[in-house]
Amino acid sequence: MEIRKLSDLFENLKEGKKRTVVVANAIDDHTVGAVSRAVDMGIVDAILVGDKDKIEAACRLENFDPSRVEIVHVDENGNPAMRAVELIHEGRGELLMKGLVSTDVFMRAILNKEKGLLPPKAVLSHITVVENPMYHKLLVSTDVAVIPLPDLNQKIAMANYLIRTAKCLGVEKPKVAVIAATEQVLSGMQACLDAAILSKMGERGQIKGGIIDGPMALDVAVDHESAEIKGVTSPVAGDADCLLFPSIEAANVYYKMCTKLCKTHQAAFVAGAKVPCILASRGDSIEAKLNSIALSAFIG
Repeated sequence: MEIRKLSDLFENLKEGKKRTVVVANAIDDHTVGAVSRAVDMGIVDAILVGDKDKIEAACRLENFDPSRVEIVHVDENGNPAMRAVELIHEGRGELLMKGLVSTDVFMRAILNKEKGLLPPKAVLSHITVVENPMYHKLLVSTDVAVIPLPDLNQKIAMANYLIRTAKCLGVEKPKVAVIAATEQVLSGMQACLDAAILSKMGERGQIKGGIIDGPMALDVAVDHESAEIKGVTSPVAGDADCLLFPSIEAANVYYKMCTKLCKTHQAAFVAGAKVPCILASRGDSIEAKLNSIALSAFIG
């Protein structure tokens, strides 16, 4: 079954195995609000890590009974992100989520060489799924939050994560557009050169499971008319399932434009770790965090 809307995730999750999300420093109302709704909907169980009194206070603000979740107390001198990672290692949870903790502290816990969640030689990348009323299907993109300026090897990993995520959402042969400022292969633009290489790797079967084309400007990737005007003939043009951006600036601007000006719904997680990691922005809504929990539980 193809997931056409993010709301489809919730219906599917009611039928599958319920996973447990471990939340690092779950003391803010947005995080607790999202987790409490996910628990109420029956799509996950939850372990909230952090100062017990602050967690219970946040639960009361959200009219949520804290006895419905497990609370693991970590005092102000402790590291709730590291404790949350330890709980994953102990087999007590299958999803990791960032609460009120800085992104660098959260990522350091994941990347910790002794106790972290990064497999050898793995690449972490932030994956976003956007439901835009102006587009005819979900769009999966990377990377808005983790890799500032990905090199070719990182882009190969990112392409594989995009394809895998889209396939999990029911897309049989995901179409990946490798985004640049132009659809021309210009030797002076590294994004164009990398895109051309990725496209050829897809043709040769070095990146499997999807159709990859690039370089491709964003308008060509998502709009048939633009592709026709520019003379771009490609199965990806105007019908992309996935967008691979050349830099964190480009991806982040796209994401913020979607969330703040285009009335989109979105969900996101970090791929490449031993479990899906929910890295929500402080500016994300409760709905976005709830969608991210659902997506991560669905991807598993």
